Amino acid sequence: MLDAVIVISFILAGAGIGFYGIDYLPDSVLLQVSNVEGLRFVTAGFAALLSWALGLLAQGYYRRVQAQVKALPADLLISRAAGLVIGLLIANLMLAPVLLLPIPSEFSFIKPITAVISALLFGVTGVSLADAHGRSLIRLFNPNAGSDLLSGDRVDRAICKIVDTSCIIDGRIQALLETRFLEGKLIVPQFVLLELQQVADSSSSQKRARGRQGLDMLNRLRLEYPDQIIINSRDYPDIATVDAKLVRLAQDLDGLLLTNDFNLSGVAQVQGVDVLNVNQLSKALRPSYLPGDNLNLKILKRGKEPTQGIGYLDDGTMVVVEEGQNRIGDELDVVVTGALQTSAGRMIFAKPDEVAIA
Repeated sequence: MLDAVIVISFILAGAGIGFYGIDYLPDSVLLQVSNVEGLRFVTAGFAALLSWALGLLAQGYYRRVQAQVKALPADLLISRAAGLVIGLLIANLMLAPVLLLPIPSEFSFIKPITAVISALLFGVTGVSLADAHGRSLIRLFNPNAGSDLLSGDRVDRAICKIVDTSCIIDGRIQALLETRFLEGKLIVPQFVLLELQQVADSSSSQKRARGRQGLDMLNRLRLEYPDQIIINSRDYPDIATVDAKLVRLAQDLDGLLLTNDFNLSGVAQVQGVDVLNVNQLSKALRPSYLPGDNLNLKILKRGKEPTQGIGYLDDGTMVVVEEGQNRIGDELDVVVTGALQTSAGRMIFAKPDEVAIA
């Protein structure tokens, strides 16, 4: 309805300007016109036609602004409106003394120009500050303002977690949910689903298998935890990469980013987003073995030294066993003699149990 009102208002305004604008033409021009009243209708028609085109442009701009406003979260919209009002209020308070200054009549145009510039400057500044700090101020007055409506469910932004593509493909998120180490809502953005689909449709067989594995994992999680897994349709067309969109969504929801991507973790933390890194959790949960601890493992291959054998723990930690070269293929009880942390991971040194006892 308002769209039509905008176009009609432009047409009526243009027709009025064209009809009555004849009166402001110089008398020398009007004396050369034989039918002034006919000219009024002609100029009114041309002005109405031009105003109709301008009205359509204004209508399209209004629709874009309306769509952007509807897509904004309620708390962001409120904070921006409050920032605009405060900015305009400050502009008027600072402008009052300026308007009282005596200014010569030939410079009287300075006052309205100053008023317009100050209103624009402080209004934009207020909106910008509201974007940066408005939500934090809202939560000072209302701690529950961090909730958001996603797919019909009310989500507490303090505990919601945004899941990235690598974490879904990795699959360890299922074990975390089964053991209930992950609480709250898990938000899977629509653009992550799109990236999974693109990986599943890749020409590379390896990528295709990983993408399908991720989609299968997500389907299982949605079936097993329908109240905890939420698909969020929010998107950011102005942001090119999925990683940047994930960081922006985590900022908007004030949530945690769940990932196992080291680079994404670093970028998110630099921008003030809290990260739950599955790889870091896995490393933190690895058992710590001290000299004298007993292990049972299978010797799989030879080591670098002539007498060494190599075995692996369940978490992938490599164990170098002295005097283990001749026991390849056997399960062996060993005693830990030391450990070494390298850039590639942790390495444990051990000896067969009977050697240690001897």
